[in-house]
Amino acid sequence: MVTLAVALGIGRFAFTPLLPLMLHGSTFGQPQIDIQHGGWLASFNYAGYFAGAVGCAALRVEPARMVRLGLVATVLLTLAMGVTSQFWVWAVVRFVAGAVSAWTFVFASQWGLRRLAELGAHGWSGVIYTGPGVGIVGTGLLVSAAGGFGATAGWIGFGLVAAVLSIMIWPVFGTVTPITSEGAPHATGGTTAATRATQSSTAGQRAPTRPAAHRADAFWLVLLYGVPGFGYIITATFLPVIARHALPGSSWPDLFWPMFGAALIVGALFAARLPVHWDNRTLLAGCYVLQAGGIALGIVWPTAGGFSLGSILIGLPFTAITLFAMREARRLRGDHAAGLMGYATAAYGVGQIVGPLVAAPIAEHTGSFSPALWLAAGALLLGAAGLIVVARTPRGRGRMPDCGCN
Repeated sequence: MVTLAVALGIGRFAFTPLLPLMLHGSTFGQPQIDIQHGGWLASFNYAGYFAGAVGCAALRVEPARMVRLGLVATVLLTLAMGVTSQFWVWAVVRFVAGAVSAWTFVFASQWGLRRLAELGAHGWSGVIYTGPGVGIVGTGLLVSAAGGFGATAGWIGFGLVAAVLSIMIWPVFGTVTPITSEGAPHATGGTTAATRATQSSTAGQRAPTRPAAHRADAFWLVLLYGVPGFGYIITATFLPVIARHALPGSSWPDLFWPMFGAALIVGALFAARLPVHWDNRTLLAGCYVLQAGGIALGIVWPTAGGFSLGSILIGLPFTAITLFAMREARRLRGDHAAGLMGYATAAYGVGQIVGPLVAAPIAEHTGSFSPALWLAAGALLLGAAGLIVVARTPRGRGRMPDCGCN
């Protein structure tokens, strides 16, 4: 949990609460950055995350060693944002930070899930994935309390916080165990005991034509899983900026991002407890509707109450969306789901890259984020409708036995 709080909560998402300070701060009398370049920096980071996630399948490094490398890199890259003011240096740093956060996420997931399997404590897996929410809450509150010191101090401060947390958990990853064929790092986070049990119990039930029968479902899963990547990322990147514009002089805008993180924590724990036999596509559709409602609230009710409730509705299903999509990929492809999971993750990454690139020019041209936010909410509702249609379209197949991957 702490590893993911550092790698994602700080390394990836600290940019969101610091962006308003970068927009209003100055270097030699000039603003550090404008909103369009802020969108570019966000997209560089998401492009790095996309590249890192895709590249994980090719890495053959012991998970504990990779986690340590990721923690060190996160500290150095966070500090680097505070010691330079050149845009293209920032762009390179944010791209590399995105790749590092993806590597650390995958390898920390594999390490943690494997240890929980060894301990017979699968129910604790939800706690691991509260890490990004913990980091988001922490960075948001720190910026709210000490934002007056500026963005440069913020980046350096977060780098030091990341260093302290990394030192605290460093000994945990000191024991290096050999990689086995079933424990090799890949984008699915490793093979758990529950998954291995399902592999043996379902091996004789798969007909050779089964993957072909699922080709349309797999296509729609990949396409529709990219929708929330585009839908949430505009708010997740620009929420403090949007809120400060709507509520000038208020202290509330600094709190909406921590609310998002707190809701993410609750959602991660709750989603892991939902019955695994429920239809994943229907659950995903419900998550999309929640996020669309959260986005719309910030537009039609631009008050402290509207932004608060909107932040909660966007944050609650954030981790659940990933969980349900990966379960669906596993249901469709069984033991061979890694490729489908990779394609789905890539589609989500493309949505994240495109979101800021679309939103920033629209905001620059119209002076408002509302058109871009309506576009995001509309995309989520269309994605939800698509999932319902796919779920209700019979394709002459039965459901595969549950994978147990909760």
